[in-house]
Amino acid sequence: MRKLILIASLIIIYSSVGVNANQNYNNPSHYSNNDSVAIVYFIKEITPENVLKIYKAIGVDFKGKTGVKIHFGEDGNKNFLNPLLTKPLMEYTGASWVETNVLYVGKRRFTDTHIALAKKHGFTFSPIDILDSEGEIDINTENMGFKHFKRVKIGSKFDNYDNFIIYSHFKGHGSAGFGGAIKNLAMGFASPGGKMAQHASEVPMLSNKEKCNKCSNCIKNCPADALFFDSDSVIMINPDKCIGCAKCIAECPKKIITPSNNRPQTNVFLERLVEYAYVFHNRRPMTYINVLANISSSCDCSARAPLPFTQDIGILASNDIVAIEQASHDLVAKGHNCDDAFLKESGVSGLGQIIYAEELKMGTRKYILVEIK
Repeated sequence: MRKLILIASLIIIYSSVGVNANQNYNNPSHYSNNDSVAIVYFIKEITPENVLKIYKAIGVDFKGKTGVKIHFGEDGNKNFLNPLLTKPLMEYTGASWVETNVLYVGKRRFTDTHIALAKKHGFTFSPIDILDSEGEIDINTENMGFKHFKRVKIGSKFDNYDNFIIYSHFKGHGSAGFGGAIKNLAMGFASPGGKMAQHASEVPMLSNKEKCNKCSNCIKNCPADALFFDSDSVIMINPDKCIGCAKCIAECPKKIITPSNNRPQTNVFLERLVEYAYVFHNRRPMTYINVLANISSSCDCSARAPLPFTQDIGILASNDIVAIEQASHDLVAKGHNCDDAFLKESGVSGLGQIIYAEELKMGTRKYILVEIK
């Protein structure tokens, strides 16, 4: 009876999605029997037990050394995911948490303080491995058909692992629209040099400068030393130094620093994310878990992330990175009663990530959502 109910659910959901039978993808193992449609599993209740349950539902059988790619949360951030959600998964897989150091100023910039902060945030029951702690490696990408990169820089210990579980907090981001599995790969496995290469050279705007309370958060957190107060104590950005990393946007409590209105380069940044993600996606076997909780307009890198703008939705899992991102995006939009929740909340749409990832044949936007009771 249980199997019949699942099959019935599949038929109902399948009939609601479009199918392009002519699509052809490079890695058939990432798809269902009809490789133009991917399966995305969904559980509404967010619990540690259900994180493990949905991982088992994917049906992967990883051998060797497994890393769980995770975000430990910026110092002061309140929205990062509770580490206890991963405890049954970590015990079952015997995996290590893996991450890389960040580009900007703060405790996550250096390995020792990064690990100390992770432990302060409760990541104490599994090993932690900072993949660029021993340097970076340079990968030639000239034959990958990219628009933007001929080489990418990644943490040197990436290749110490046989496979990865990409465990992502699906939420907003000031420059990317949203941060999910694609961004978790792109920024999360890149060395600081790789992170710098991905950031577009788009200089943010300063508006309503009279609202600035001189807290200096933007100045303290700028990795390029591009922000300063002029002789009249007015906040300014040096465009020649700015690397477009958007850290200042996340750190400004008054929200006077915003993405540029001149946004022809927005898709360039999204495409750069995808090209980095592509390298990792094809370098090792991976599977994907997105947790849709604490969904704010800013990422876990922000020390002052705003309150969530919608309710918690659930856990998704898939072997297809494009499908899980599309399904996550659709569920957040539905929960927020709009077509693009992140465009509505932050003024930036992240859909370009998903579209370009499909163009690079990383997966398909067509999916079957299978709810696990």
